[in-house]
Amino acid sequence: MQKGSGRKKHEQVPMQNGEAMSPQTQESKSAAGEEENRLTPSAPPLPPSPPPPPGPPPCPRPRLVFHTQLAHGSPTGRIHGFTNVKELYGKIAEVFNISPSEILFCTLNSHKVDMQKLLGGQIGLEDFIFAHVRGDTKEVEVTKTEDALGLTITDNGAGYAFIKRIKEGSTIDRLKTVCVGDHIEAINDQSIVGCRHYEVAKMLKEQPRGEPFTLRLVGPKKAFDMIGQRTKAPKSSEGKMVSGKETLRLRSKGTATVQEVPSEFEEKAIKKVDDLLESYMGIRDPELATTIVEAGKDKKNPDDFAEALDSVLGDFAFPDVFLFDVWGALGDVKNGRV
Repeated sequence: MQKGSGRKKHEQVPMQNGEAMSPQTQESKSAAGEEENRLTPSAPPLPPSPPPPPGPPPCPRPRLVFHTQLAHGSPTGRIHGFTNVKELYGKIAEVFNISPSEILFCTLNSHKVDMQKLLGGQIGLEDFIFAHVRGDTKEVEVTKTEDALGLTITDNGAGYAFIKRIKEGSTIDRLKTVCVGDHIEAINDQSIVGCRHYEVAKMLKEQPRGEPFTLRLVGPKKAFDMIGQRTKAPKSSEGKMVSGKETLRLRSKGTATVQEVPSEFEEKAIKKVDDLLESYMGIRDPELATTIVEAGKDKKNPDDFAEALDSVLGDFAFPDVFLFDVWGALGDVKNGRV
């Protein structure tokens, strides 16, 4: 056998129906396949699914309409469309054709200067609003004989601070011309219109002992059945300010919202915080107390509470001891110790 010789490898031949295909058949098949690929269109894309049908439109909340009168006597007016206290005063002023600056404060369901009925941050949907307007102006000379004057200050949310409570036997209590409901317009001829209650309380606290100073006060205009009364706020807790199952919550920042009446926990906590505001700062403010309770009711520790409070009420610069007492009061209410 000669070297280099071998059998020639057989090439694979394409088959059709068990028989070998000729080159011409292969070419025709290939061309036909290419033509088929060119002529067969691809499947068209599916059309996008139609959007789901819109649901039923939300049921609009009926317009909230409140009835109002001037506390010293007037026809009944109807107001609506306000979201904060300033707008509320504007609506009342528009109804009775007076300036909003004439309104000192409002009470709910009573025309009397009753601090238990004072309009704060919430209005019951069935509440009747009485607006107390400016009456007589008076000037009183005061001399501090002790550190505290015996005043509790609040404000109307629109720039007027006024007296909410007079402590029995105090310096102010001995001045029979000073009454609960009097707006403090000036201290030593310095106007304090536009100041918040805590600012006014601080100014009064800083007046030196033994040196007289002057208060310019504006009392609310009284009806005939109220003349001669010197109303004092009771020592008991502040009364509820709502009468319906829902209330309109007025906020100093943001829009008003309709919400459920505060729970038993919230009511007790708000009362405790309001008491602490009076003890530490000489003010009472249920709206401020409500905001503090809302900031702290779901917090786990005092640091988180302080941070949350600072984010919404940083302007107040509450002292640490006040924050710890408020945190302790919230814990007492949560654990049923109040």
